[in-house]
Amino acid sequence: MLTLIIDDDPAMTDLLKIQMQSTEFEVKVAYSGKEGIKSARKYNPDIIILDLLMPDMDGMETCKKIREFSQAPILILSALDQPVYIVDALNAGADDYLVKPVSSTILIAHLQKLSRRITAKKHSMSPATV
Repeated sequence: MLTLIIDDDPAMTDLLKIQMQSTEFEVKVAYSGKEGIKSARKYNPDIIILDLLMPDMDGMETCKKIREFSQAPILILSALDQPVYIVDALNAGADDYLVKPVSSTILIAHLQKLSRRITAKKHSMSPATV
């Protein structure tokens, strides 16, 4: 599963890449909202991990822009843990929300949940064989 991480913090993206390297997830990284939108168009990722606090374009706006052309599940991974941010992110088109810091096992479990949903959707759309 190709996963696109959009986060302006290189230390965070490096940590996520390390956490995910022994899984079935291939990782691409973008360091801004604008770069993330371009990368989402270019790579057509299966799953997107998106931070909310970025300088050029925040994660809410990035999420809305990606939703204009992609139905890839978006997992918000943010330090913002107030209910209003979670509700706003889900209303902007996000599929899941985790608060930083998050253990790698919980992150991977959420990614695998999204991955199962993608796989089930692909199977339900393929023609039945008899």
